[in-house]
Amino acid sequence: MGFRVMSVFAALLIGNAAAAHHSAAMFDTSKEITFDGVVTRYDWKNPHVYMTVRTAGPDGAEREQEIEAGAASVLQPLGLAKESLHPGDRVTVHANPSRRGEGHIVLGREIVTADGSVLPLFIASRSIKAPSAERAKGLAGTWLAPRDGFFAFTSSVRGGPLTEAGKKALADFDVSDATHARCIPVTAPTLMLYPVVRTIEVDDDTIVFNVDWMSSKRAVYMDGRGHPENGQRTLHGHSIGHWEGNTLVIDTVDFADHREGNALGLPSGPRKHLVERLSLTQDARHINYKVALEDPDYLEKPVEFYSQWEYRPDLAPTNLECDPGVAKRYLTDE
Repeated sequence: MGFRVMSVFAALLIGNAAAAHHSAAMFDTSKEITFDGVVTRYDWKNPHVYMTVRTAGPDGAEREQEIEAGAASVLQPLGLAKESLHPGDRVTVHANPSRRGEGHIVLGREIVTADGSVLPLFIASRSIKAPSAERAKGLAGTWLAPRDGFFAFTSSVRGGPLTEAGKKALADFDVSDATHARCIPVTAPTLMLYPVVRTIEVDDDTIVFNVDWMSSKRAVYMDGRGHPENGQRTLHGHSIGHWEGNTLVIDTVDFADHREGNALGLPSGPRKHLVERLSLTQDARHINYKVALEDPDYLEKPVEFYSQWEYRPDLAPTNLECDPGVAKRYLTDE
């Protein structure tokens, strides 16, 4: 057993994924290490999965190597599960090393079990699950937002025309500002593009989105009401909706201030306004998701974005809440 180090080229997708990763700065994503060992600990949690593998260091002495992986909610749709690994399993790990050198925690990319199964450990890992061939009868059901849409939206908002306040907030962003460290989830539209399972429940008066990310839930009122005057500002805002043919149109205001409410590192303010349009595609296997985001405090002009969700009745949410102890590790490099 031991370490093998090789240089790798950082593709655009990997770069975006690293930017999304809470503590990517502590890892050298231009290098990959591979080591063999035996699993001694496996913690299936949000917002990160952690595991420990007993392996041999460069000097041949055995040591416990800790590995940080992605969130359980992100990895489960890719094929990793709570039951995938157990103490005593012999594995090969592909990871990015710590910038602090040997012996420190590494960032897992994928893990290969003794039977040759390749398991994803990272948000940009390839999925080992085949897409479902089933067809939806409407918007109700279980859906997955592909990660490409999440990365593209984040890049477009952060790289778009920002106000001076937006530029400053993005430039000043520090890991200590990270909302995930406090178990505060992202809000729409980032939430709606996050690559996790979400279920949609539809009835005459309300449509509810249950997103498998820090127990996030959005209710859209379909009973004809308007937005309240001087309404209470909340994490996910106040949403009202109506149908335009087969398209669900959602209008949301009254978002609470959020340090990363528009994108990773980019806040949202009291004038944030969102219009979302959801419609089932002709093949009944996708939802077209279109969003127009306005926030004049941080964005010089509205941002429009389009993505598709996949119908995935074969998937289930983890229903794992955010673990505060795990989340706080966001603020450290230990």
